[in-house]
Amino acid sequence: MMWPEGETDCRTLTARELFYKAYACHMSGRLDDAVILYRQSIEALPTAEACTFLGWVYRFQGKLEEAIQECRNAILIDPTLGNPYNDIGAYLIELERFEEAIPWLEKATASRRYTSYHYPWFNLGRAYAAQRRWQEACCCFQKANEIEPGYQPARDAVDQVQALLRDEPANRVR
Repeated sequence: MMWPEGETDCRTLTARELFYKAYACHMSGRLDDAVILYRQSIEALPTAEACTFLGWVYRFQGKLEEAIQECRNAILIDPTLGNPYNDIGAYLIELERFEEAIPWLEKATASRRYTSYHYPWFNLGRAYAAQRRWQEACCCFQKANEIEPGYQPARDAVDQVQALLRDEPANRVR
């Protein structure tokens, strides 16, 4: 969570406290409480992180369109944060809107502020794989694996796509 450097005003402290309480509720599965607290944090001081995490809660509640909207709100607050771009892409994949997911995931891979770049690369691979664009999917999964060698889903995906490419000559056309 990024809070303004040196900021100790009441509004910032309140937003921070509410965010951490929301996060604790979120992680313990108390999603309705988390929604209330994230919203209160955003009212006190809108941050891209609070909007993104609120979107994440909505995703767990099956409210994907609301989740996407919160990520869009996060981007309006801080367009440098990669998480909301990745999350929008992941939610669009869940909605089977693969082509629409790709530009969001590409933005996440190029974002200035992100600590887990392997996620958007992996999700980009998922979007390509869903479209049977095996070569592009494999490249994305390999990139995710290079960034985070311990990320088992990327390692497994590389193996699966390489097996498809090796075993099915028709897949090599694309």
